[in-house]
Amino acid sequence: MKKVTVVGAGNVGATAAQRLAEKELADVVLVDIIEGIPQGKTLDLTEAAPIEKHDAHLTGTNTYEASKGSDIVIITAGIPRKPGMSRDDLISTNAGIMKSVTEQIAKASPKAILIIVSNPLDAMCHVAYDTSGFPKNRVIGMAGVLDSARFRAFISMELGVSVENTHAFVLGGHGDTMVPLPRYSTVAGIPITELLSKDRIDAIVERTRNGGAEIVSLLKTGSAYYAPASAAVEMAEAILKDKKKILPCAAYLEGEYGIQGLFIGVPVKLGKNGIEEIIQITLAEEEQNALKNSADAVQDLVETIKKLQ
Repeated sequence: MKKVTVVGAGNVGATAAQRLAEKELADVVLVDIIEGIPQGKTLDLTEAAPIEKHDAHLTGTNTYEASKGSDIVIITAGIPRKPGMSRDDLISTNAGIMKSVTEQIAKASPKAILIIVSNPLDAMCHVAYDTSGFPKNRVIGMAGVLDSARFRAFISMELGVSVENTHAFVLGGHGDTMVPLPRYSTVAGIPITELLSKDRIDAIVERTRNGGAEIVSLLKTGSAYYAPASAAVEMAEAILKDKKKILPCAAYLEGEYGIQGLFIGVPVKLGKNGIEEIIQITLAEEEQNALKNSADAVQDLVETIKKLQ
């Protein structure tokens, strides 16, 4: 059985651990600094296994010993965003946490593929990439799958069709500058631009951009976790099963889309080696400008981290 370590036993991490185990994708190690939390959650999930019918082995721990030799490490550790808090407010605290986690992971699992979930996502990918020294194909940010899923859910609600018929593409940074692409978003192969008015598409695009903030404002004391966990696990599954699945992920670009040296959400092919190909699609001028704007926002975050360190 493959091994996946999830760092951070909060809502996203614990839900990811649950999905990995229940899909029987891998044995799961859940790591958290708070004593008892990862142990308690994995014991609870283990006791659910006879009912859910899986034999994945779950381990909860406060150290990285049990994580040794992991195939994939999903990093969700960090403080969550609170109402009124921008992603940038999180940056200095979460950059410190990411650095320390990545150092320990790189020692314990030097061949692992890292899936970064902690916010601000694109900037945290840089911290993990710089700290781990891993090649760029093994450091991947989870944002596009989540943002695209939100876009797909809203398209499905709007048209009253099965979510399985919907495909959507969201590029760019995870946050207010993300770039949903309606022309490449389809229902059973039909572009949504043929099925919805521009006004409705614009409204759905806006709701997708604010998807995380909408949930934060409703929950009041936390942020989204079911969909983010599902998104990270879809990526892990594509890698573990060598599916060669094309998903939008934050990848380190070296000239693709005219962007140099930044993690930006683009379509990639995920397989056993992590990112096996960056798919370049033709963008209209307006879309390219929006992507450039998104890249500039990520660049600002990266500069902020450099100043803070």
